[in-house]
Amino acid sequence: MQSKILSIVLILFISLSFSQTDKRLKGIEKQFNLILESTKTPGFAVAIVEGDNVIYANGFGYADYENKIAVDANTLFAIGSSTKAFTSALLGILREDNKLSFDDSPLQYIPGLKFYNNDMNNNIIIKDLMRHSTGLPRHDGAWYLFSSHNKDSLVSRIQYQEPFTGVRQAWYYNNFGFLLQGVITEKLTGVTWEKNIEDRFFKPLGMHRSKTKIGGMKNSKNTAYGYRLNDDRNLVKMDYYDIAGMSPAGSINSSVNDMTNWLKLWINNGKFGEEQIIPENYVKEAISSQMVVAGGLPSEELPNVLYANYGYGWFLHSYKGHYMVEHGGNIDGFSASVAFYPTDNLGIVVLTNQNGSAVPSLIRNIAADHMLNVDKTDWAKKHKEDLEKALKAQEEMEDTDQSSNVKNTRPSHILLDYTGTYENKGYGKFDVILESDSLFATLNGKKIYFNHFHYDTFELIDYSEGKADTTQIGKSLKVSFTTNVAGDIDYIKTDIEPMTDAIAFKRTPNTINVDADTLEQYVGKYDLMGTEIKAYVKDQKVLYVFVPGQPEYELVPIAEHKFNFKILEGFKVEFIQTDGNIDQVKFIQPNGTFVGNRKAE
Repeated sequence: MQSKILSIVLILFISLSFSQTDKRLKGIEKQFNLILESTKTPGFAVAIVEGDNVIYANGFGYADYENKIAVDANTLFAIGSSTKAFTSALLGILREDNKLSFDDSPLQYIPGLKFYNNDMNNNIIIKDLMRHSTGLPRHDGAWYLFSSHNKDSLVSRIQYQEPFTGVRQAWYYNNFGFLLQGVITEKLTGVTWEKNIEDRFFKPLGMHRSKTKIGGMKNSKNTAYGYRLNDDRNLVKMDYYDIAGMSPAGSINSSVNDMTNWLKLWINNGKFGEEQIIPENYVKEAISSQMVVAGGLPSEELPNVLYANYGYGWFLHSYKGHYMVEHGGNIDGFSASVAFYPTDNLGIVVLTNQNGSAVPSLIRNIAADHMLNVDKTDWAKKHKEDLEKALKAQEEMEDTDQSSNVKNTRPSHILLDYTGTYENKGYGKFDVILESDSLFATLNGKKIYFNHFHYDTFELIDYSEGKADTTQIGKSLKVSFTTNVAGDIDYIKTDIEPMTDAIAFKRTPNTINVDADTLEQYVGKYDLMGTEIKAYVKDQKVLYVFVPGQPEYELVPIAEHKFNFKILEGFKVEFIQTDGNIDQVKFIQPNGTFVGNRKAE
């Protein structure tokens, strides 16, 4: 206990002595602590850079909330999408080396890459990937729920992902565009994106604690755990999320001390010390407007916060009359903001271990208000007011969602009929299984419980240690099962991507193993309204039926005496057994059910 008290005293002493070296920062830590308290944040770290100098770096709260281990300026956090500027900067270096042009098609560098349609294939250029102007919406479920360590596997999904508008018609955030940039660097350099980041940036910038993979963070000392606020606004520890193959879009883990060198690099036009690490012409281009994010006029509350544009891996704003370049980051349990003000030679980085947190932007703005000598906003007060409004709106939305629930309804089929393998080629594949009279699936390594909402609509609830997370009921992603004309469950559909129609996952029914002897009992000729139907076995393991004038049809066993046509959706065959013998065959088709009698041999 005595050592813990001593540690806290030392941290406080260092903090106070550091902040008092610059009069502009007078009183800033009181405001930082107000934010820490009002947002119920476990911890955060902040650093301020001016020119080549770090004028402030400190931690607040806890990296490990349960064990009360304090955050400091060297604590590792996941920086999420603040990674993006690193990825695009690699392309800036490769362009300087005449390895590519930003006006080239990405198809030129990635074998097998295709987009959803020819307009996209013919018109998307590398620059569109860098500034989010491909016409694709996020489609984040395609990597977040169906992760893969194989980047090429993730790339192959892109051709099935539907755009919501034309190329360069609108800005829309898309992580896959940054995956593609990372893959382009791999194809051109012959080494992984991760090694490129380490060799091109971490080593020359002295970012020795920074990691490109979550495994590196887990195996390091002085690392933060991630947390979220539950419905009662209490902190809950979260598992680390492995971004895996989507690493170029957001996998870097770093500390504010390391990130100060990244900020110095950009403030000094790509130069660190005497070394030009990023080409100066690229730096100026990357922090210039390449795409309009959103139009609109300033608010009455913040009349000097102007415009929202995008460069290459950077958002661009005017903050109280000062040019601001910034990118946030969010991934399970962590939030970040990396910002600099080029004409003021100022940089600010804020990292926190709170999920979807407002803390990075609030702390950044408090620091900017002090450093830029502008009228100061009471950001703690504003956040409190905004939070109250948001919670009220969320409550109203949940009430509306619950009111849409139709009570006392039942699924249209027995639960066994919903089981099978579901696949969308743009997203991935998963199995729905029946266990203890309930439906379950596994998505990204997590067990999911299908909680019945109404009719054939279910909501996906986290399930662990034998229990469903009941706090998610009424608030979770909903999926609907649909049927084909034969009455079979054929798809799961979900509004996981709001900018397109519902994403549909096609069902393939579970199959059973049927041995050759069992299949032989179905072999024979059947009279179907005067037409002779033949059933026969090939290769001792596959049952076929043949209808005159049509191709032979392979049958797939799905239950005892029941088969699906392999290539015809909604067509089934059922053999009828009487007194131990198969004497009829039933063809179940979209236009009706037809019965044939077995002919004597």
